[in-house]
Amino acid sequence: MNKILVPTDFSEQAENALKVAAMLAKAHHAEIYLLHMMEIPMQQTDPGLAHSDIPETLFFMKLAQKRFENLMAQDYLEGIKVHETVKADVTFNEIKDSCKEFEIDLIVMGSHGASGLEEMFVGSNAEKVVRTSEVPVLVIKNEHHTFDVSNFVFASDFKNDNRETYKQAIKFAKFFNSKIHLLLVITPSNFITTYEAKSRINDFISGQTYENYTITIHNDTSVEQGILNVSKDINADLIGISTHGRQGIAHFFNGSISEDIVNHANRPVITFKI
Repeated sequence: MNKILVPTDFSEQAENALKVAAMLAKAHHAEIYLLHMMEIPMQQTDPGLAHSDIPETLFFMKLAQKRFENLMAQDYLEGIKVHETVKADVTFNEIKDSCKEFEIDLIVMGSHGASGLEEMFVGSNAEKVVRTSEVPVLVIKNEHHTFDVSNFVFASDFKNDNRETYKQAIKFAKFFNSKIHLLLVITPSNFITTYEAKSRINDFISGQTYENYTITIHNDTSVEQGILNVSKDINADLIGISTHGRQGIAHFFNGSISEDIVNHANRPVITFKI
């Protein structure tokens, strides 16, 4: 892990994520790319002007620079190489493009989640990033004075298309010396026996050398609720889950368990793109 992207709107949640990114950067000797996306009211400006010539842009750029200076003065960033980037756009493709431009290994971002009508019509920013990101996304909800991951829940259906994401999860587990709790949630609508579930997981992890793991088969009303319940029961430090990154009408009808977990879990969540 050499490069960490931290999107920021200078909110408390964004700073919580930056603090965790700083801990990871120090441990890995990594660099942080701090990204702020500005929303410029283009409908009120001269379309013939470049972004950099618009008075509103100049104002917000100066305001962002001042906020960057305040952040850079924080003790927790001392000794870390931090790159400051401002984009005059709030589309989440900017984050995806920045990952390619800077060869980012991990996104760390804050979230307060979303629920009810807000979730249906808007969703959380973290959810949108999870849906489009090709690199792992670590979502932070609360402030962490230390970021230790002793218990890491990796929830999956343990089918073949998740094998690569499991390899990524193992890398994180090795770094933190975590115990991975391999979790398969069985629901009434997708029932298999415990024997079948254990056999599927054992086949899935065959050939892997990471030995610090447990297997948990859990029955619940939904996969999401099962993940949240098990994570609460073992006081998990981190939830890991794969995402297909559905978009458009397919996302509206099918949804995404990973995005629901990002919205509703009160503990850190890391997502891996299948």
